[in-house]
Amino acid sequence: MPRTSGHRLLCASLVSTLLALASPFAHAQWTAPTPEELSMTSQPEVPGAAAVYLFREEIKDDALHETTIYRRLKVLNEGGKEYADVEIPSYASSVANIEGIEGRTVHPDGTISLFKGKLYRKPNPRNPDGHSFVNVITMPDVEVGSIIEYRYRMHSVGSLLLLPQWYLQSDLWTRSIHFFWNSIQTSEKILWNSILPDGVELRKSSQNSPTGERTIFELTAHDISPLPKENYLPPVYSFSPQVLFFYSHYTSEDEFWKGEGAIWAKSHDKFIGPGSNVIAAAKGLISASDTEEQKLRKIYAAVMQLENVSFTRVTPTAEEKAQEARDVHTTDDVWTRKRGSNVQLTELFVAMARAAGMKAYFASVTDRNRKTFKKAFLNVSQLDGPLAIVNVDGKEQFFDPGALYCPYGHLVWQQTQASGFRQTEHGTDLFRTPPESYTYSHTQRVANLVIDQQGNVTGTIKMTYTGEPSLIWRQRTITGDVASMKQALSTSVEHLVPKGMEVKLSSIDNLADYEQPLVANFEVKGHLGSSTGKRVLIPGDLFEASSIPKFPQEKREFPVLFSYPYIVQDAIRIDFPATLSVASLPARDATKFRTFAGYDMTITSTPTSFTTRRNFILGEILYPLNEYPDLRSFYSRMETKDQESVVLTTASGQAPGGN
Repeated sequence: MPRTSGHRLLCASLVSTLLALASPFAHAQWTAPTPEELSMTSQPEVPGAAAVYLFREEIKDDALHETTIYRRLKVLNEGGKEYADVEIPSYASSVANIEGIEGRTVHPDGTISLFKGKLYRKPNPRNPDGHSFVNVITMPDVEVGSIIEYRYRMHSVGSLLLLPQWYLQSDLWTRSIHFFWNSIQTSEKILWNSILPDGVELRKSSQNSPTGERTIFELTAHDISPLPKENYLPPVYSFSPQVLFFYSHYTSEDEFWKGEGAIWAKSHDKFIGPGSNVIAAAKGLISASDTEEQKLRKIYAAVMQLENVSFTRVTPTAEEKAQEARDVHTTDDVWTRKRGSNVQLTELFVAMARAAGMKAYFASVTDRNRKTFKKAFLNVSQLDGPLAIVNVDGKEQFFDPGALYCPYGHLVWQQTQASGFRQTEHGTDLFRTPPESYTYSHTQRVANLVIDQQGNVTGTIKMTYTGEPSLIWRQRTITGDVASMKQALSTSVEHLVPKGMEVKLSSIDNLADYEQPLVANFEVKGHLGSSTGKRVLIPGDLFEASSIPKFPQEKREFPVLFSYPYIVQDAIRIDFPATLSVASLPARDATKFRTFAGYDMTITSTPTSFTTRRNFILGEILYPLNEYPDLRSFYSRMETKDQESVVLTTASGQAPGGN
């Protein structure tokens, strides 16, 4: 990370009192802004930035079971005013409580508005369904030039010691950052996995206290750039500067995964069983004449019909959580209650497969939408994607019964090409899940439209989704509801077609049948194309008319990672009156990027219509930096072709109507 001499360091008085921060009165005073901070209008390293962090700090004291979070942020332009809403993390009541929220707004003239509000919930801006929420405080009277300053404490419950995870980068440039951990002596060693920029180091020291020797960890850094904002990034928190702490009594990575693997496998097997209820249920589902494939399909369907509480919109109360902890000890309990979490339903599927006489194993990977698995990070908590592995007719297959609406024999994309931990016939092992074929995720977009001489258009659009696209839309009926899903589906098609076209959802087919394609039918009307003199220009592919370049940057710092491979196929027929005729059509084009991606588009015409057929295949998801120039060139050529127009003219020579 670059250092800039003009950037301010932590004030000496603050550094000299770090060990006193355990006192509840340690932050009685706010930081006085400097004249430079009050007058600043930009940060040279990030031109146009909406805001910058002047200072970010986290102080953790294990003796108090407390972590203090402190932030100072400068609003640089109108866009930065959105940071007046400060998100405060939410923890389960059994884990931690948020206390001591304070804040103030310092205006450019030095006057101050104190925060006197309360913590409230608002819809999560990162969740389009609008049915998840974040905890927020709103700082008062924030304007361009304001400095937002706030702090709060996270108090862990009981004897629970939450290990720090220090991430240096955020969405904004950070002038100064400070992390501090006053740890207590435990029976296990404190180890860490770190990625740090040149010149930044983690400092470790010891200190005697009335309760015994303490180990102090401290890190300071300056001029930290924001998280990258390139399109299609790998999980940014896997390669950004960080320090991840963990406890361990193991002497090596292999020893840890072998030792913890035995504990992990035993714990899951104790829950899985199978017990008598599951054995009876499995026998009732299958027939002696069934093949292994038929048996497993019946078991999978039965598990998928149960209530998946990981997808419910209703947050369980503390009493309900406590009751479940008392009632659910094995997969027998899950089957009896006809409900469970994604982990419990996956374990139930494994139990029923075993009850049917098949070799079945529980496994878990790191959700690759969030992070990548790190073998050197000796903590099983990084495994958060449960799945099942079953030997079917001598071949292992992967299943995700804990993901609502996931088709048989498939995984959600976050679990494909992901690493993690699994049970085996002889114990446990690290492993990696296979990729999905591009043929699995398929979107078919079909339009039949009629346009008149004035450019007015009516017709229908049929969207057919299979694989991952259908799964995503179906799950939104649960994380949101059917009404919000339908609205989002309509909005997605509106964003595809040119402005001026109205889109109305008329029907959805196979909404709950996860083994069938999801089909959405739309009615459309409005205005299409533009006229110049005696000509009318109509997009060659109306589904790509509003698209923007995927890779506008000539240079890139990080590899390209798409979510999943897929196919998109377009078929568009537009009928026009006999008073119009085709003057020109875009030429046929076909191109490919090595063996990883392919594209072709063909437009043909009759005296009163033209038909566009477009196919795009993305076969691989990861593209290293050395392939980026060619990948960008491939997309640029395709996007240029997609923007070409069909030119119609009037047969009579009369100028057409329109825009």
